[in-house]
Amino acid sequence: MAPPEPTYDAVLFDNDGVLVEPPSADTQSEAARAAFRAAGVDDPSRQHVDAIVSGVTPAVLDEICTAYDLDAETFWEARERHDEESQLDAFRDGTRGCYDDITAIADLPVDCGVVSNNHHSTVEFILTFFELEALFETHYGREMTVESLRLKKPNTHYLERALADLGAESALYVGDSESDIVAAERAGLDSVFVRRAHCRDVAFETSPTYEVEDLHDVVARICS
Repeated sequence: MAPPEPTYDAVLFDNDGVLVEPPSADTQSEAARAAFRAAGVDDPSRQHVDAIVSGVTPAVLDEICTAYDLDAETFWEARERHDEESQLDAFRDGTRGCYDDITAIADLPVDCGVVSNNHHSTVEFILTFFELEALFETHYGREMTVESLRLKKPNTHYLERALADLGAESALYVGDSESDIVAAERAGLDSVFVRRAHCRDVAFETSPTYEVEDLHDVVARICS
């Protein structure tokens, strides 16, 4: 008997928390503090550090930089540089790795891609460092610019670029946050929420199409 036809003709994956372990809160906070120090601010408020780490918008960035009389573009360049360096160091020293079930993606009978809110250059490093390039036909992270904050998920900008690359009409997006679910819905895609350890108890206002325990279950959904 022939295997069933795939339910979708492409699958897109978030990166952090889906393919690789997410960065620790302490690592992200220290990278933000390093950026403040590089800009001449030795003791930023905890509130401002948390805001820089947790989904900062261009408007909030402007408010924070105004409080310290900083140029937003210059500060953000420092933040992005320190943030990426902290991530690459964690991968290189083994304190952060990829999930074992990532090998399941090789069993998918459709084209795959990566769409992440992380830096594009960081995503490229990860794919090379863990030798994952062969699993994905396309990949997108955001540029290291203030403007990219307007384009990150739940904006559909990078999802749509990946779909165009793959020529996909029916696709599934696999993520670990509500912004992933919302982005998929806005792009007209079905979504999968992977309940990893770091998001085991997360509740959402927007429900995903599917919830799974790991990437093996994603393969099963595609081929069911």
